[in-house]
Amino acid sequence: MTGEKKKKKRLNRSILLAKKIIIKDGGTPQGIGEPSVYHAVVVIFLEFFAWGLLTTPMLTVLHQTFPQHTFLMNGLIHGVKGLLSFLSAPLIGALSDVWGRKSFLLLTVFFTCAPIPLMKISPWWYFAVISMSGVFAVTFSVIFAYVADITQEHERITAYGLVSATFAASLVTSPAIGAYLSETYGDTLVVILATAIALLDICFILVAVPESLPEKMRPASWGAPISWEQADPFASLRKVGQDSTVLLICITVFLSYLPEAGQYSSFFLYLRQVIRFTSETVAAFIAVVGILSILAQTVVLGILMRSIGNKNTILLGLGFQILQLAWYGFGSQPWMMWAAGAVAAMSSITFPAISAIVSRNADPDQQGVVQGMITGIRGLCNGLGPALYGFVFYLFHVELSEMDPAEGSKKSLCITKHSAIIPGPPFLFGACSVLLSLLVALFIPEHNALNLRPGSYKKHNNGAQSHLHSSQGGTCEGKEPLLEDSSV
Repeated sequence: MTGEKKKKKRLNRSILLAKKIIIKDGGTPQGIGEPSVYHAVVVIFLEFFAWGLLTTPMLTVLHQTFPQHTFLMNGLIHGVKGLLSFLSAPLIGALSDVWGRKSFLLLTVFFTCAPIPLMKISPWWYFAVISMSGVFAVTFSVIFAYVADITQEHERITAYGLVSATFAASLVTSPAIGAYLSETYGDTLVVILATAIALLDICFILVAVPESLPEKMRPASWGAPISWEQADPFASLRKVGQDSTVLLICITVFLSYLPEAGQYSSFFLYLRQVIRFTSETVAAFIAVVGILSILAQTVVLGILMRSIGNKNTILLGLGFQILQLAWYGFGSQPWMMWAAGAVAAMSSITFPAISAIVSRNADPDQQGVVQGMITGIRGLCNGLGPALYGFVFYLFHVELSEMDPAEGSKKSLCITKHSAIIPGPPFLFGACSVLLSLLVALFIPEHNALNLRPGSYKKHNNGAQSHLHSSQGGTCEGKEPLLEDSSV
């Protein structure tokens, strides 16, 4: 009994110590200034800027580590990471409601960036840790919960848009910078720089980011129990069939986002080693398509929503996505990839338009439920999409092999495949999937009240249900919009 008491005392001291790290005595949040959207923006920018720098070195290390079945292994690595993120996101979101956002921002950024220095130390450990880091690679969920804590309902869409645009902006410049540094000074310098930026992000969270969730809004005890329903990643998916319109929207999201998730995991590798883009060209491609996507999601989206309506904007975006994927699938020349990239930027209007139609039709106390369903489906696609693309590449014998260095001044890569008729088979599978999504979207009503039972959406019983309803973005049932993913 005495030993158990000592263990409990040590545990309580550890909890108090952790609490003091995040919250000063007296409840004053540590950090610079009051919690703001700009704190979230800086955290997102630094994290994805660090990973963007590694675009060129990562493609090289991936092929060197897995010279056989490169696409398959790439798909499996990202597939495992995506599935782990899908499974862990609700639990981390629920725990952040108890422990506060800052501690989990620190945790997610640290583990998401932990594989970076391993790229040069041990490639095998690098890819293994990337896969396992999916358990904590849910920074966006915590960031959107942070934003929900500090914004009013009418401010939230603008704030989400700012965070999403920052994500895209971080990927506009960093791959080009990484490619230049890699070509001039070598991959080692790029890895060191990315590691330094990741450490800067962690230090920024520790020093500058204030806690967004007031302690009085949390459960009375830091050890408050978390129910299984709050941590269940499939909880939101089980509610899909409660409303026909929600079901149509969710099927549309699944069929259209599945190929996009797979494309995101393998497309840069495909450009580099199949279409023969140089590192600089890949970086320029990312930058151009990223800029066009930002314009499409801001200027073009607003014009289309006002002129042709919400539903027709979704259909137009899906049409662009079909054209883009078909062009990627049949295209074998670099200019075709550039043209398809411009179309891809236009297809990025689909998910903001879907998020808007949900917000328009759902009651205020039901929007979190519907957005949570869509978030859960997207999380599932992040695991299934990369694995599906890798398997299709493997099924069609799209592999990479080294050329004789004597054939050129630099070592390059060539593609060996049984059939040269279809250079990119997975992209055609994706086009077929989006075509089905378009057919389903035709039946989505423009205006329809979504009917979900409010009782099915359970929140923490902490005496502040209205606040938690607006800050559940960190959970699988959170109010997380669909803006953070672009076609880039």
